[in-house]
Amino acid sequence: MKKPHLVPLTTPFEASAKYSWSEYPRPQLVRDSYLPLDGMWELSVKRGGVETPLGGIKMPYVPESRLSGIERTLKKGEKWVYRRRFILSEGFNTGRVLLHFGAVDQIARVTVNGYSFPRHIGGYLPFSYDITDNISHGENLLTVEVTDELDTDIPYGKQRKKRGGMWYTPVSGIWQPVWLESVPHEHIKALRLTPTLESITVGVIGGAEHKRIEIETPSGTLCREFDGEACEIVIDSPRLWSPEDPYLYHFTLYCGEDKVRSYFALRTLGIGAVGGRQRLLLNGKPYFFHGLLDQGYFSDGIYLPAAPDGYLWDIQAMKSLGFNMLRKHIKVEPELFYYYCDKYGMVVFQDMVNSGKYSFLIDTALPTVGPRRGIAHRASKRRRELFERHCADTTEHLYNHPCVGYYTIFNEGWGQYDADRLYRELKALDGSRIWDPTSGWFNEKESDVQSEHIYFKKVDFKLGERPVVLSEFGGYSCRVDGHVYNLDRSYGYKTMADPSELSAALERLYMDEVVPLMRRGLCAAVLTQVSDVEDEINGLVTYDRQVVKADAVVMRRIRNAIDEAECAICRGDL
Repeated sequence: MKKPHLVPLTTPFEASAKYSWSEYPRPQLVRDSYLPLDGMWELSVKRGGVETPLGGIKMPYVPESRLSGIERTLKKGEKWVYRRRFILSEGFNTGRVLLHFGAVDQIARVTVNGYSFPRHIGGYLPFSYDITDNISHGENLLTVEVTDELDTDIPYGKQRKKRGGMWYTPVSGIWQPVWLESVPHEHIKALRLTPTLESITVGVIGGAEHKRIEIETPSGTLCREFDGEACEIVIDSPRLWSPEDPYLYHFTLYCGEDKVRSYFALRTLGIGAVGGRQRLLLNGKPYFFHGLLDQGYFSDGIYLPAAPDGYLWDIQAMKSLGFNMLRKHIKVEPELFYYYCDKYGMVVFQDMVNSGKYSFLIDTALPTVGPRRGIAHRASKRRRELFERHCADTTEHLYNHPCVGYYTIFNEGWGQYDADRLYRELKALDGSRIWDPTSGWFNEKESDVQSEHIYFKKVDFKLGERPVVLSEFGGYSCRVDGHVYNLDRSYGYKTMADPSELSAALERLYMDEVVPLMRRGLCAAVLTQVSDVEDEINGLVTYDRQVVKADAVVMRRIRNAIDEAECAICRGDL
């Protein structure tokens, strides 16, 4: 078969003055000690114990990406070997030194000055090592050996060795920032921030017994001292967080010799009866989540934009088109993405990252023609353990971000098993969010919502007892010449000739089908999708983020119609 003609596409973020990932990577727990390890590393490929140097790789971009300078994927039996030399000044190490990785896909073995740490399995979540006893002032050597066979027992997302259609270029290796920080011997390991509409409970893991918190409020600084692991603090004249007013309360926490900065927001998510229908609530009121599927792929760095500006651009561009929610699809992003959503007001519907093999017959063909219940996959003990640990760790990792309002466990049956049990167990870990265990189909008995995917036919549904979420629909393709990755093949669900036809079709879709369903119980809608991705040309913007295909005036008319319907629901005018 002839190889498709793939074109490198340049994004605006490559020309940004911030074309780097040296921005502080953990906004929820900020310390003054910070040493980024981005820039150039040495990269080799290892096969059968023999290393072949490939030269320098620009970090933290994956070797498969153009920005890395490598543009090579791992072959069967190969491993990446990264090396980075770093120097610590005498003033940096005042207690303990922690080495942090944002994410490494899939299995990482880390060595510092010849000492090996326990391997880390999983490609989407951060991990750390205390390297204090293995470093010295002066030059140190960090080595990371990465194995990535695209093991489907390990959560892997939409990667496939043979990319194409709805499957994307596989990535491997380090793909988020690597950095060092110095902490006191007795230090805060994590915060757990639980809001209500009037108060915040600050939970502290680790650190000294006595603590002092200083919260910045519109009326001045609020100070509290407390002992123990948690303290509930009532906020006078509370200002609630929403996409329309994403207000954040910043605070500093002092704990013995440790000092960290963080933030929280006051907001709640829930379900309640309004006008005889169960609806999703934000801050106790009916709220329509008008959203988009967000794959998080970029034509420059693939799994990571050239600079954090890429995430910020996506968020702000979609807000300018009237959207208030992104469904982060089968990928967990760097924390900066969630911080920008917190700061600029974008709700995130977060997917867990799927594992298990995909079956076209079971997962797509059968549910498209009919069967949408009573089907599941078998999962080995290893896959269950890895997936369930990843789900629990994701829930804990994102717990403090006010933007995260909704979790999807399984998408369209991919790797689905024991959905009812996982719903109960994960809901017990975080009952403050909405849980959708089976997005699209193969529903079991337990869920917070009725979750529907509707392509190829009119958007409609049978009303159930739960709030209805249209968790995927649309997928209209529109090719923009000069901004297409694959010149030979394209993928989508309905083809539009140009952006004007696309905008007109979207207006009909929302006005004739989606908005009328709001009165019947539709609480959220997730249009496919933010951007084109490789063969997929069904985004509202091109893969290179150079062209916005959707007409802003049309999209604002759609948003105004949604707002009017939402107001009618709140008034009880159904």
